[in-house]
Amino acid sequence: MDSGFYAACTALMARSQTLDLVANNLANISTPGYRAQHDSFSSLLASSSGAPLSGLNQAVNDYSVLGGGQLDLSQGSLERTGNDLDLGIEGHGFFALQTASGQLFTRDGNFHVSPKGQLVTSAGDPVLGTDNRPITIVGAPVSVSPDGTISVNGALAGQLKVVDFPPGTDLKSAGKTYYSAPDKTGVPSANASIQQGTLESSNVNAVASSIELITVQRYAELMQRALTMFHTEMNQIATQDLPKVTNL
Repeated sequence: MDSGFYAACTALMARSQTLDLVANNLANISTPGYRAQHDSFSSLLASSSGAPLSGLNQAVNDYSVLGGGQLDLSQGSLERTGNDLDLGIEGHGFFALQTASGQLFTRDGNFHVSPKGQLVTSAGDPVLGTDNRPITIVGAPVSVSPDGTISVNGALAGQLKVVDFPPGTDLKSAGKTYYSAPDKTGVPSANASIQQGTLESSNVNAVASSIELITVQRYAELMQRALTMFHTEMNQIATQDLPKVTNL
């Protein structure tokens, strides 16, 4: 009964965390450059004594817990806006940004020029060039070539730093549409093409995420019922069976 209770408890916790991930995906379905997150499970072996467990005990006491969220790096569709400072990435790669938390990365190319003349994100964080310095834009019109080279009224203003990461790199959400990566893992993107006047939409699949939300909710309800059954059974043992054992 203990194994069943713990299994139901860990399953409910995992499904509750998955609900948060799916709900966050749906909440950002209209956020430019947002990358969907999917649950990633790991195994937890429960052993009260620390002694080696038999094969049967390992099977009974091996529980699945949520190991975290895994980013979906698939391409979102590029939507034309007509704004010269809206930049979408076609292919693999992220824009590099200078923030208060250090260098972060984003696919959200909704940029504007700050009062200081710097190219910044909607949150006000400077966009970096290939020289690792904020890009300065003074004047108009602004032209951005597919390789990220920025020209203002025909004069070179800099080149966007667009980086890619090797498969398996531990990319983590840093809030908004920002992502962090281990130091020195980013390399210049080999196949990114900058599309001026476009924004990349979220890559969240609305239909699939809605179905997933309903499925996870049902699993969570089943685990809640199982926990209620175990709780009722344990109360019955405590009130009815234990007094009989004590009187023997």
